[in-house]
Amino acid sequence: MKKIITTFLASMVACAAVFAQSDMTPLAVVKYNKSETITLKQLKTRVAFVQKQYGMETFPVEQKQTLLENMINEKLLCQAAAKDGVAISDSQVDNAFLATFSQQVGRQLTEAEVENIIKETSGKTLDEYIKEMSGMSLSEYKAYLKSQLLVQNYVSQKKQEEIRAVAATDEEIRNAYEMNKSSFRWDEMMKLFLVMVPKGSNDMAAKALCEDMRNQYIKDPKKTTVFVNAPENGKSYQAGELLIAKTSQQAQALRWSEDKLRELFSRKEAYISESTETSTDFQFYVVLKKYDAKLLSLSDVVQPETTVTVYDYIKGNLSQQKQMQYFTTAAQNLAKELNTDANVDRKKKGDALTKLLNW
Repeated sequence: MKKIITTFLASMVACAAVFAQSDMTPLAVVKYNKSETITLKQLKTRVAFVQKQYGMETFPVEQKQTLLENMINEKLLCQAAAKDGVAISDSQVDNAFLATFSQQVGRQLTEAEVENIIKETSGKTLDEYIKEMSGMSLSEYKAYLKSQLLVQNYVSQKKQEEIRAVAATDEEIRNAYEMNKSSFRWDEMMKLFLVMVPKGSNDMAAKALCEDMRNQYIKDPKKTTVFVNAPENGKSYQAGELLIAKTSQQAQALRWSEDKLRELFSRKEAYISESTETSTDFQFYVVLKKYDAKLLSLSDVVQPETTVTVYDYIKGNLSQQKQMQYFTTAAQNLAKELNTDANVDRKKKGDALTKLLNW
């Protein structure tokens, strides 16, 4: 029995070694500026990443071959960038990595803060969370992000003038407007001046301050400027203008009932509310201006009291899309120039590669 178990364990170790060796099989060596090997394991990691990003259950061999070529081109461009002195710092990578998390929270986060948030909400470490979401470890994901930023900077620098010259035409702008005319509209809107005084540890003091500020405003509406521009360290309140729309989404964002929002929109311009109490503060508001709902023409501004017209808005968006398309084509063309037999040694080709990618 002991001999059988020993033989079985030896077989298992041998199998594990074979699988490990297979994963480390080199698929290509990129050697434009230095020698870098792309292994089967690296391709599998990238496939897992793409599958998770796009919710793909299957990944045919042909797509794996295309992804391998993309990885080769990526390394070629990164090596070309390094040769031209283009670099990405670790801090730039960290900032790009944290950007999505910070945007969701509404303030700049550190990696330690992100780690704590992930731990509290999911019970996972940051590395485990990134692995689950992307198929990559944290270090692998940051390496991938760094290469993407490097390629982006390199191509942008090489094709800076050409990319900048790409812009939407007048005909494209007008056609886009005609096809999406119904989406360019104002909901009924209102501009408020809102004052909120947090209760803190003294409800009576907060109430007195709110009522005093309301009385000051009644005597002199120009007090809005004084209230807003008071030194931050001397404020015990929040004050500012607020543009709101008459929509259910806006009511949810303000944590108001729809009835309260409808009541608000029944008020006329220059209406001054009473000082009211909420669970956290005392507040009052002033209706500064009301805007009727309307469909927008190309010459109308996208939002009240701004200078960006619908025409400008469409032009900016279409131009950005065209620039991104040009960027993609420019990156492909630059990589194609570098993707030669002298710069890439493909270790697996034809049937041998197809067989290896059939997992």
